[in-house]
Amino acid sequence: MLIKLLMLLVFFGSMVAIGFYCRRHATNVDGFVLGGRAVGPWLTAFAYGTSYFSAVVFVGYAGQFGWKYGIAATWAGIMNALLGSLLAWAVLGRRTRIMTQHLSSATMPEFFGKRFGSKSLKIVASIIIFIFLIPYTASLYNGLSRLFGMAFNIDYSICVIVMAILTGIYVIAGGYMATAINDFIQGIIMIFGICAVVAAVLKGQGGFLAALDGLAAVSDPAVSSAPGIFNSFFGPDPVNLLGVVLLTSLGTWGLPQMVQKFYAIKSENAINKGMIISTIFAFIVAGGCYFLGGFGRLFSAQIDVAANGYDSIIPTMLSGLPDLLIAVVVILVLSASMSTLSSLVLTSSSTLTLDFLKDNFIKDLDEKRQVKIMRGLIVVFILISVILAIIQYRSNVTFIAQLMGVSWGALAGAFLAPFLYGLYWKRTSKISCWVSFLFSTIVMLANIFVRSSFPALLQSPINAGAFCMIAGLVIVPVVSLFTPAPDKKLVDDAFSCYDRKVLVPQREALGDEQSK
Repeated sequence: MLIKLLMLLVFFGSMVAIGFYCRRHATNVDGFVLGGRAVGPWLTAFAYGTSYFSAVVFVGYAGQFGWKYGIAATWAGIMNALLGSLLAWAVLGRRTRIMTQHLSSATMPEFFGKRFGSKSLKIVASIIIFIFLIPYTASLYNGLSRLFGMAFNIDYSICVIVMAILTGIYVIAGGYMATAINDFIQGIIMIFGICAVVAAVLKGQGGFLAALDGLAAVSDPAVSSAPGIFNSFFGPDPVNLLGVVLLTSLGTWGLPQMVQKFYAIKSENAINKGMIISTIFAFIVAGGCYFLGGFGRLFSAQIDVAANGYDSIIPTMLSGLPDLLIAVVVILVLSASMSTLSSLVLTSSSTLTLDFLKDNFIKDLDEKRQVKIMRGLIVVFILISVILAIIQYRSNVTFIAQLMGVSWGALAGAFLAPFLYGLYWKRTSKISCWVSFLFSTIVMLANIFVRSSFPALLQSPINAGAFCMIAGLVIVPVVSLFTPAPDKKLVDDAFSCYDRKVLVPQREALGDEQSK
């Protein structure tokens, strides 16, 4: 217990110290929200990865999908690395950084407002983010309850409040730069932690090959009658597995807290390095989480999913580990939760301040007042998320849990296609953005209230979210072609940033003499 408490104190102390150290970077809006657009590749890559993978992935998704799909759940982690990290950086990174700086936009709604010349589009985008990020923020605490109970026997509410307060302190004090540096430290903890946990769990089952043999012997007639289905290449349900892969991988392309990382990156070289670092991070962390969850059925004698839910799977798998390793796991889950929480509250507060309150409800806001309001809203968002998390825990309010499940699909479904086409295609129309926003939010809200009316495949919030993202990629170009073209001057100005001539070192581009 002493070792666990000392590790926690060192962890929390370093996070808060970094927050106060970074205060000098958070004196204006650009510094508080984007770190002055001067964040290097390692910090940006780890900020992207740690915002991507939270306790929801480690405790909830890894346990649930590992139980359902067996070792095939590892595909989700692999595609998180390839599609959610590598391809996202390659397609969005450079163009996002260039156009958002050209348009002087610090948030995703501000990008929509300036790119499409629509103040109302900016306001609605900020409202969607506010509605769906709050419950998503509350969901981050869920993975802590069982793990803290297992490790410390501390009341869940106390754990939630302490984590929220400490996260709030360093985000309020240091803004984006504090979260980026802390994300780097937390990311290192996550890498070593997941490697140690996977190795320890497999060792406890006699090694990797013995664990695979044990998984091959597991059968569940309610799922499939095929022998060895849980250690097969695609598992018992490849169609629904594909829905998981699409939502958790392609979804990052439209999530404001993920895309905003590209706004802050320092240089071309930093983008290329960050892409590789982020991909390796995702392979280790996401691949490790889902791979670990794939062996959950080896512990079926100790797990009652019907009574305790999927969130009990990973904690049960880890309960037999040595105390020191359990302490590492607790720090790992804290790191995953706090890094994502800091990213979400910073995104929420900056969006509501810059895109909703500024110029609409509060006129003539100078930079100091904007930063003050953002800091105040961080407190409000954290407080709301804590209240929601405690209410859900104490009263088992399933409505909140359902809203958490659809938030990722609603946000990514609404924003992915308009943002992607807005970066690449001049013909993208304002009306197509409206249609994409409305389609995804209506579909995902309907999935909460009238889920039974949906086709069987889309009754799952995960499949419905994946459907909204794919549908948006079709809706935006089709609607754009059948609606009035955007203002040519507005579009040409936005895209002029890509044509600006810049000088680069010869190592990055061959000159005319060498290419002749």
